[in-house]
Amino acid sequence: MSQRQVLQVFEQYQRARTQFVQTVAELATRPQNIETLQNAGVMSLLRPLLLDVVPTIQQTSALALGRLANYNDDLAEAVVKGDILPQLVYSLAEQNRFYKKAAAFVLRAVAKHSPQLAQAVVDCGAVDALVVCLEDFDPGVKEAAAWALGYVARHNAELSQAVVDAGAVPLLVLCIQEPEVALKRIAASALSDLSKHSPELAQTVVDAGAIAHLAQMILSPDAKLKRQVLSALSQISKHSVDLAEMVVEAEIFPVVLTCLKDPDEYVRKNSATLIREISRHTPELSQLIVNAGGVAAVIDCIGNSMGNVRLPGVMMLGYVAAHSENLAMAVIISKAKKALKNILQKCTHLPALEPLLHDAPPNILKHVVGQFSKVLPHDSKARRLFVTSGGLKKIQEISADPGSPLQEYINTINNCYPEEIVKYYSPGYSQTLLERVDHYQPLIS
Repeated sequence: MSQRQVLQVFEQYQRARTQFVQTVAELATRPQNIETLQNAGVMSLLRPLLLDVVPTIQQTSALALGRLANYNDDLAEAVVKGDILPQLVYSLAEQNRFYKKAAAFVLRAVAKHSPQLAQAVVDCGAVDALVVCLEDFDPGVKEAAAWALGYVARHNAELSQAVVDAGAVPLLVLCIQEPEVALKRIAASALSDLSKHSPELAQTVVDAGAIAHLAQMILSPDAKLKRQVLSALSQISKHSVDLAEMVVEAEIFPVVLTCLKDPDEYVRKNSATLIREISRHTPELSQLIVNAGGVAAVIDCIGNSMGNVRLPGVMMLGYVAAHSENLAMAVIISKAKKALKNILQKCTHLPALEPLLHDAPPNILKHVVGQFSKVLPHDSKARRLFVTSGGLKKIQEISADPGSPLQEYINTINNCYPEEIVKYYSPGYSQTLLERVDHYQPLIS
């Protein structure tokens, strides 16, 4: 047998191994194949391939294991019992970036199912290896490591403490400052998972300088990033007055109120949750939210949302109202204003609205004038009555900012009348030609 023929045997073996791991990885993407693969002993066949001499075979076998472990806790348990985790941890420090991402994926897939499986990930030394990966030059490796650490930390305070003790928090804070949006999302999510279990863990995140960087991302154009940022700030705020005040001092108001109008329902929900967690602590924090227009914004959000997205906002109103009678009255007034606004927008009987031109506060007056601007252009009788009742004169006395909605409503009303009529009722106009409005009746019609 020639040398070439001998080498062909090895090449065929390599091709067979490559085809095997690629096919298994593909089959593992379909739930209907999982049980068959498991019964065929796929775990024991993939394990030695993690140490294959061919890098692509190593990476693909790790990917296949991750997909299998991700499917259910039985398969994740099989990964643990098969002593696969120590091999992955060893390879995290030795292999290239492609293998590191695949190995981190397996660790994440195992850790996600239960505290016991996450503890197995900690016990094999994976957390320290993953923290080292947070310093990798490749953003994809950082992202995979942060994701796995977040899945370990989310279960309980003890597992979160293990992640903290490994030095992950400062590196995660650096990750949220990286330009890659996907990395920012996962790092913010991991910080949220670390912060949620206790005041001490949240304080660790705060001490690493996370709040300022998170607050800067509240208005990010990326909805998924905003979800995680708002969640992280909520988890920090919920533990104590001091932590909530630190979040407020990052000048999140009134910026965070704009998130209550976001098209993404989870951004709206997480924004309302953050406001709720701050408001529940003290009357002073609730008053700050009221002063920023938070109650009215939350009521609008509740009205524009469905299902459990509304729940954090409803709870927030309850927390604010429970602090004091004055705050309860602020909630009631805001609700009344919302109801009044809805009524005004449906009212077409203008004589009923005219008294409000004289007595309504500015934020209600805008809606009153707006309703007049909708009806008057289409009703000649109403236009005549509006002049004789003094309504047009009152409109000229209203001060509105140029370009504001109120000024546009006023312009629409004025355009219903000849310029002479509008000037006649403008402040400071001197009556010299005509003294009686009756003379203007042909023009008004």
